[in-house]
Amino acid sequence: MPKQGPATGLSIFFPAYNDSGTIASLVMTALRTARKLTPDHEVIVVNDGSADGTAEILNELAGIYSQVRVVHHERNRGYGGALRTGFATATRELVFYTDGDAQYDPAEMEALWQRFDENVDLVNGYKISRSDPLHRIVIGRIYHYTVKALFGLTVRDVDCDFRMMRRSIFETVHLEKNSGVICLEMMKKITDAGFRIAEVPVHHYHRAYGKSQFFNFRRLFRTAIDVMKLWYALVIKGEHKHAG
Repeated sequence: MPKQGPATGLSIFFPAYNDSGTIASLVMTALRTARKLTPDHEVIVVNDGSADGTAEILNELAGIYSQVRVVHHERNRGYGGALRTGFATATRELVFYTDGDAQYDPAEMEALWQRFDENVDLVNGYKISRSDPLHRIVIGRIYHYTVKALFGLTVRDVDCDFRMMRRSIFETVHLEKNSGVICLEMMKKITDAGFRIAEVPVHHYHRAYGKSQFFNFRRLFRTAIDVMKLWYALVIKGEHKHAG
């Protein structure tokens, strides 16, 4: 089967929280890239209760570009809540997402698109190198190896939020988490459901605007609790394997 062609539709979405300094350039890059891949595309931004100028910028973009749609959460629902809204809002055959903070380049979605064929359901990016402060790199690596071992995952980068997948996956896989552990939930459920995963290297860039919502001790502790609850539910009890 040839690579994805003009007949294949593509939904692109960004979860955004206080990303007024980066989101406009990301949307425009996504539009330029999508036009090269397929005429049947849409760009969705989920504004997850931002307190800066993100909402105003997005409304202006939606007024200029007919392919851009915006979903506003009145309150911050968390990263998982924003992803769940994005997947539920997407309408095309393939769905790509990455974060609104510009640590990944949406133009590289073309590499994921080219990797798709009839034997692939999800193309997962993996960071060539991580452009973060040393403490974030160390914590990230500990997290990465720990969850791979706990959940029996083989993908190279569980937490790389640069993915393209078939929307039909979510007819089988149902996501529930509102926190950042949704990425772990998603990859575990998709793997256990037997979907076929390919991997492509992507660049990771320094955060140019804003600050991470994840790397503070309170949030790290909460994440550790969430991970263990998820491990108990998915690995020990295997709840998703006999749900519905």
